[in-house]
Amino acid sequence: MAGSPAHASTITERTLPRPEGMRHYMVVEPDRLARSNRPLVILLHGHGTNGAMMVGMDSFAGYRSLDWVRLAERERVLLIAPDGMKAGDGRTSWNDCRGDAPTNPTGDDVGFISDLINVAVNELGADPERVYVFGSSNGGGMAYRLGIELAPRLAAIGVQSALMPAQSHCRAPSRPMSVFVMHGTADRIVPYEGGKLGNWLLRGRGSGIGVDESVALWRRVDGLTELAGRYRIPHLQSSDPTFATRYIWGQDPARVQIELMRIEGGGHAPSSKADDLPWILRKLAGNMNHDVDAAEEAWIFFRDKRASNRQ
Repeated sequence: MAGSPAHASTITERTLPRPEGMRHYMVVEPDRLARSNRPLVILLHGHGTNGAMMVGMDSFAGYRSLDWVRLAERERVLLIAPDGMKAGDGRTSWNDCRGDAPTNPTGDDVGFISDLINVAVNELGADPERVYVFGSSNGGGMAYRLGIELAPRLAAIGVQSALMPAQSHCRAPSRPMSVFVMHGTADRIVPYEGGKLGNWLLRGRGSGIGVDESVALWRRVDGLTELAGRYRIPHLQSSDPTFATRYIWGQDPARVQIELMRIEGGGHAPSSKADDLPWILRKLAGNMNHDVDAAEEAWIFFRDKRASNRQ
């Protein structure tokens, strides 16, 4: 499937044979992207959506975003957006570490993402030093798992509206990892303070520890005890009831860092300056922040980090 005139990229659908069956993923190659040593961001969708939605090729209840594609074109970044597997409730999902989520699939998603990195490096010219993962909601939970189990292969991970599991079937993090976290304090699907996940439409989604506790867990692994900076983001729209504050641990953007982008009053949707939610999604997901772009903030955090510098 070729990219539309709205953006200067080639967007293709691919498949990869795996023991659990044929796996589907999208590849975004901006026109001005270098032929080799390409930075790679792997985008992981939330429960019930798909990789095409992460790159603006599909919509959910009328909502479509090209934030990651626009960023990739400007910054010359390779994007891969894979699909999860069908979960117990029939929706596409990821096998993250929640041991108390009966609607999670059970296949080897870690092996799938590892194979995708091999394809990206060997066939698409990705730089093995600059492989980043960004996940939303259940995709964020999967990003946390990859940060544990694929740590040597990743330069950093980003998580939007996701928590570390309260009951985990995975081992605890043990290797340093740079982690970007964005979360709204009024998220009703994945509560900021932790606890049961989901709503009346999403059942059997397990539970998580709070955002601050999740961040503190990774800070301990990284040995980051002192807050390096706290910044209130300028408010752009008077009608926006949310506001954003950035917290940083770790002074050097090229070394291990933790960042928390706390969205006061924000709901479950990623922040975007350009996009807005249809009324039905605003009703379900809560308010969207318009002071920052989730894609932009994650990339600013990622761009100077290299896998070999995570010490």
